[in-house]
Amino acid sequence: MCIKSLDDKIEADTHRLSYFRGGMTRGVVLINVGTPDEPTTPAVRRYLKEFLLDPDVIDIPAPIRHLLVRGIILNTRPRKVAPKYASIWMNEGAPLRVYTQRICEALHQDSQIEFEVGMRYGNPTIRGALERLRDRGVTDLLIAPLFPHHAQATTETALKQTYRDLKKINWSPRILELGDFPIDPGFIEPLVDSIRPHINESNHLLFSYHGLPLSHIRRIDKTGSHCLNDGCCKVKDLANKKCYAHQCMMTSMAVAGSLKLPESRWSHSYQSRLGPAKWLSPATSRTVEELAEKGIKDLVIVSPAFVADGLETLEELEIEVKEEFVAAGGHNVKVVPCLNDREDWIKGLERIILQAFDLDIKN
Repeated sequence: MCIKSLDDKIEADTHRLSYFRGGMTRGVVLINVGTPDEPTTPAVRRYLKEFLLDPDVIDIPAPIRHLLVRGIILNTRPRKVAPKYASIWMNEGAPLRVYTQRICEALHQDSQIEFEVGMRYGNPTIRGALERLRDRGVTDLLIAPLFPHHAQATTETALKQTYRDLKKINWSPRILELGDFPIDPGFIEPLVDSIRPHINESNHLLFSYHGLPLSHIRRIDKTGSHCLNDGCCKVKDLANKKCYAHQCMMTSMAVAGSLKLPESRWSHSYQSRLGPAKWLSPATSRTVEELAEKGIKDLVIVSPAFVADGLETLEELEIEVKEEFVAAGGHNVKVVPCLNDREDWIKGLERIILQAFDLDIKN
């Protein structure tokens, strides 16, 4: 829940009363992927079990998926991953949960809209968030997956779970969906401003996005014509309207354009591969090695697929990828933090949310 103090509760109750008098209360469920409850092997195993058994994440026949996850991954990966979570754990808990909660609190602070956080996997649950919004009299609900780029394994599964939970709790508010925002100014402008202080004439900017299996990309293209090369991803057409790779490229191009970086000064890659399937390329690990081999010594990395820092940014990029770049001959790496609860991002996200509700945007 976003309300932390008695004063906050009194102020929030005042806002609610004004909305009840008008017969309408707007609420938003902010959805992120999720995280283990603790940086321990059992907690990581519980989290990975829920995550990896989702058919929208590993989209292979159920018997094979259960054999792969239960028989192999859950017997090996939790022991390897738990120490990585421990290395980034904050006093308040898992970084992804902490920063998502801070986003919620910052949005709620100056708004008459009700906000709650729900994680697709783990806690706090989407169902719990929906129940709290329902109990506070919300009549108009915005489902807001905090993923700038559309993907089956993030946006789609979050929406599906929300609708399942709405049915389970027998709640039927008026429903809106936030949608994707890969080049929305509310997202791009704070992203650019977060990167700009780290760019100079001698370094190179790498956009590293969370990877996806190619099967996910091809499935979203109903035309069957999506070729998944740079030229395809850089041009908008019917085939790639909802394509994750295309939307990621649009973000990279928008940011590079705002920073006035020529193509020689920036690159685009995908991280966090899992399993033997064919994934989006180029891989971030290979990309940083190639950049170092080309003589690039100073690298700036940003991961716009995430709006809140977590394992993929604080451990995979900040530690593993940085070590790979240095080992290949590079010198310095700066990983730009995710937008988290930056004031300009909170204002940008508020604008995106108000637009979704078709409300006037405050200056």
